[in-house]
Amino acid sequence: MILQWSLVAGVVGATTVADLLQSHGMRRGGRLWKLPLSVVFMAISFFCFTQLVKVADLSFAVPATAASFVIETVLARVILKEKVTAPRWGGACLVACGVALLAF
Repeated sequence: MILQWSLVAGVVGATTVADLLQSHGMRRGGRLWKLPLSVVFMAISFFCFTQLVKVADLSFAVPATAASFVIETVLARVILKEKVTAPRWGGACLVACGVALLAF
């Protein structure tokens, strides 16, 4: 179980970093170093996900890695200074509740 959640953390962390790098890089004029670095993090995410589906059911892996949506919503507000509307916060909260249900 610890291995599964470690791999989920790897997928979620790497996906979040990759998406933030892509968004920030494109908004700031396509800074060249951020986009290739985001590809590296996406590769890490993919590797972790392939390992996760080897040791866990797909019905666990896909919903658990959805935690990246919650973290990305928070970081989009904090780091990218995006306006996040109430329905988007509500959706992020629903996803967080779903991930929490998987933990039990």
